[in-house]
Amino acid sequence: MLDALTVAVAAAALALAAWCGFAAYRDQPTKDWHFIGMAVVTVLALAQLVVGIVQLGRGERPDQGMAIFIAYLVGSFAAVPAAGLLSLSERTKWGSVTVSAGAVVLAVLEVRLYDIWGG
Repeated sequence: MLDALTVAVAAAALALAAWCGFAAYRDQPTKDWHFIGMAVVTVLALAQLVVGIVQLGRGERPDQGMAIFIAYLVGSFAAVPAAGLLSLSERTKWGSVTVSAGAVVLAVLEVRLYDIWGG
């Protein structure tokens, strides 16, 4: 895996978590700007998904097994969009809390992906 991309995804996810957490603190639901932030984080996660698949296609293998690596890779791609969809059904501050939690989950998944790959 590309270490710089992993760090970028994790940092962007933590920034999104802080931003949505601050909105929840201010008793605000997710707004359009939050969804733009979620889209940016999702595009970074998509880039990581593509890089991971390309590396697997070139014959590189993760240290801790391919199945678990692919599961974490797909899960990291789906974490923020799933939280965003859930926040649409909860148009209170708890929608912002949901996105913040999803972004923290993504950051943790990034650390685990790094570990699985052999970092």
